[in-house]
Amino acid sequence: MLVKILVDNIAGGTVFATNYYVPGNGCAPGNNCTPLCGEWGLSVYIEFKGNRYLLDTGASRRFASNAAAMGIDLSKVDSAILSHAHYDHANGLAEFFRINEKASCFLRQGASENCYHTHKLFGPFAYHEYIGIRRGYLKRFADRIRFVEGDDQIAPNVYLLPHKDSVVSPETRAGIAQAAGLSVKENGRYRYDSFDHEQSLVFDTPEGLFVMNSCSHAGADNIVKEVEATFPGKKIYGILGGFHLYRYKDEAVYAFAKRLLELDVQKIYTGHCTGNRAFEILHEVLGERACQMFTGMSIEV
Repeated sequence: MLVKILVDNIAGGTVFATNYYVPGNGCAPGNNCTPLCGEWGLSVYIEFKGNRYLLDTGASRRFASNAAAMGIDLSKVDSAILSHAHYDHANGLAEFFRINEKASCFLRQGASENCYHTHKLFGPFAYHEYIGIRRGYLKRFADRIRFVEGDDQIAPNVYLLPHKDSVVSPETRAGIAQAAGLSVKENGRYRYDSFDHEQSLVFDTPEGLFVMNSCSHAGADNIVKEVEATFPGKKIYGILGGFHLYRYKDEAVYAFAKRLLELDVQKIYTGHCTGNRAFEILHEVLGERACQMFTGMSIEV
């Protein structure tokens, strides 16, 4: 299994003409190299058992220009997956569909163009900022989009999983969303998000299950438990994604890191919405199990 980070908040380095990635290197005079650009977003390319997958498309076309610089041909991707219905993961969809004329994109059945960030002003007043899939995309690309329900196997040893109410209830998820100010609009009214549009991409590898959830809004520790409940007796080898900790206080991050340690996941690749301070704490608690993601990063399992 090969995983490459096409875009993340951290740019990290430069791709040289050989397509060998050197973290932290600048573009020295005379080198034939292309700097990779980061952004607030995430896009991940995966090769597994002869198939190619794209998880999310970042907030712009940047994932595609980075892929080209890294020597990755997005036209050969077999399946795309949208982890959830926020702009920083979905805004590159049009560019992906332009480049790739065959692949379907899998969305959770609960995904819609209705996600907001609710900013409290004063008293009962609030400002609702739209942060969803670019309006019109779901209709425009309806022939390329496949909505999935429940646990779904999209290829041999490749699964899409929703949140499990038995592990973390919709009310608990809505409480997490309230703290983060994340809402959805339904029938003209706003309610706090229960993340029904969020899904985990799971690969069953020889090393164990490898879980990807790009923002882990309901808690990466809860997501690990959801996967354990779905595949009883299976070892979870790794988890990759943002953990949405960038606004959390240190004590909350320490508590989360200890819960993750108790779950005994061997490899934890995180970035995007985790935040620099939160990653420092994760690395302090989890040691070398915690790895910082960056644009251009390559992972082999």
